[in-house]
Amino acid sequence: MSAPTPSSPAGPNVVAPAGSSAQAGALAATLCYFLWGLVPLYWTQLSAINPLELIAHRHVWSLVFVLGLLGAQGRGGEVRAALSSARAVRTNFLSATLLTANWLVYVWGVNTGHVIETSLGYFLVPLVNVAAGRFVLHEQLRRLQWAAIALAAAGVAVMIFQLGRPPWIALVIAGTWGGYSLMRKQSRLGSLTGLTVETLLLAPFAVAFLLWQHHTGAGALGRVSFSQHVLVLSSGVITAVPLLLFAFGARRIRLSTLGLLQYLAPSVQLALGVWVYHEAFSRERATSFAFIWAGLALYTADSLLAQRKR
Repeated sequence: MSAPTPSSPAGPNVVAPAGSSAQAGALAATLCYFLWGLVPLYWTQLSAINPLELIAHRHVWSLVFVLGLLGAQGRGGEVRAALSSARAVRTNFLSATLLTANWLVYVWGVNTGHVIETSLGYFLVPLVNVAAGRFVLHEQLRRLQWAAIALAAAGVAVMIFQLGRPPWIALVIAGTWGGYSLMRKQSRLGSLTGLTVETLLLAPFAVAFLLWQHHTGAGALGRVSFSQHVLVLSSGVITAVPLLLFAFGARRIRLSTLGLLQYLAPSVQLALGVWVYHEAFSRERATSFAFIWAGLALYTADSLLAQRKR
């Protein structure tokens, strides 16, 4: 899953127009997060393929898709301008690396039976962003924000005690997505242009890896079923369509509404893990999630109160 945080692509341009525009935006954002929640159903159909190869395919076919969109809109100059700036290349290369790491760990986690833990990672993302704001950007936190971070830390501690190890899948997902959000926040590129530049910068590595896989006989193309070929070649659409829905919705609804909707994706993932993939959800794991959900409730309440004051 590659869900931008509400504060990144939308930025200060988020508005809340009344009427049909706001309704369309809310519908688009809801559909976006719901689709992201259902993504494990897609990746598990490809569990026999090397996760690194799946991510390489995702890079290549996403690039084909977004280049087609940019070409149709006549916006290729935006990409060329970004690539002519050394600072933009450095920023977007780093953000692309973080995004790729996030995708890789997520796909590996889903395809090895850790759907619940991947959902935990995305539940943690808002609180990781708050902590990054404090310790990286040196923002001042309000009392409820500190309490939210403390509750999330308690939830992770309970899970470490239960598992006997850190929930590293969740922590890496939350950390890489938090880092990606931070980099996107510092980028001046829009969501579609930014995604295009990111995929373009890593595309040579992805193509080289796919060619090597094919040369060694380990590649999927030409060696899997027809349905799996269709799924692999659809990875660009699976990646880009929710992002476009997000960009459409983010500019038409309130930031607070978008912040509430972001919990839909990991909630759907959690439901899939429990009821579709029948992963264990013990009392101890439920306790850990309860601490984190309480932290999210405080974070959401604080955000709503702060917006009302402004």
